[in-house]
Amino acid sequence: MVTWQNIDTVMLDMDGTLLDLHFDNHFWLEHVPLRFAEKNGLTLEQAKETLMKRYRKAEGTLDWYCVDYWTEQLGLDIEMLKQEVDHLIAVFPYVVDFLDAVRSKNKRIVLVTNAHGKALKIKMDRTRLGGHFDRLICSHDLGLPKEDLSFWGELQTIEPFSKQTTLFIDDSLPVLRSAHAYGIANLLAVIKPDSKAPAKDVGEFKAIQSFRQIIPA
Repeated sequence: MVTWQNIDTVMLDMDGTLLDLHFDNHFWLEHVPLRFAEKNGLTLEQAKETLMKRYRKAEGTLDWYCVDYWTEQLGLDIEMLKQEVDHLIAVFPYVVDFLDAVRSKNKRIVLVTNAHGKALKIKMDRTRLGGHFDRLICSHDLGLPKEDLSFWGELQTIEPFSKQTTLFIDDSLPVLRSAHAYGIANLLAVIKPDSKAPAKDVGEFKAIQSFRQIIPA
C-alpha cells in the first residue's frame, strides 16, 4: 500500500487518523449540548437542534475548528469543557509503533491538523505524542483550513515538501480531495475514524483499517 523507498515525508492528520474521533463526536454531539442546555434552560433535544444548525453553518470553515469562536458563540468555556471529558481522548492501536518505525527509516514526520492550538495542546498533553513529530502545524496558524486548496501552497512556504515523495493520511474526504487537487501523489484515507461508529465511505482513495497495515519493515 505504501512504497516506502519512494517516501521522504509523512504528513498526518490528528483527529480521526491518529486519535479516535469518538472523543470529538461525543464532545460536540453530547457534552456541549448537555452544558448548553444547562446554561440556557433548554431540554437536551432543544439544545441539540439549536447547536446542529450552528454547526452546519460553520462546517468546512476555520471557525468550525476554532475553540475561541465556539466559546464566544455559545457562551461556554470550550477549552474547559474539553478537559472535563479528556479521559475519552485515545490514540489508535499501532500508531506509536508506526511513528517509531517511520522515524527509524529517517523520514520527516509532520502533524498537519485543523484542530485549534488549544485543542492540540490538550490532546498532546493527554497522549504524549508530540515528541514523535518533527513539527506540529495547525491550519489556524496559516489562516486556512485544509479543505481550502490554497492551504497547501501556504503550507509549502513554511514546511517545504515534495508532492511526489510525501505521504499524507487523513480521515476527511474534502481534505483528501483538496490535497489531491494540489498534486500530493500519495494519499490514504481512514476507514473507521470513530471506533464507536460504522466504517465510513472512503470514496476514490485507498484506505487503512489500522496503522498496522503500513508499518515499514
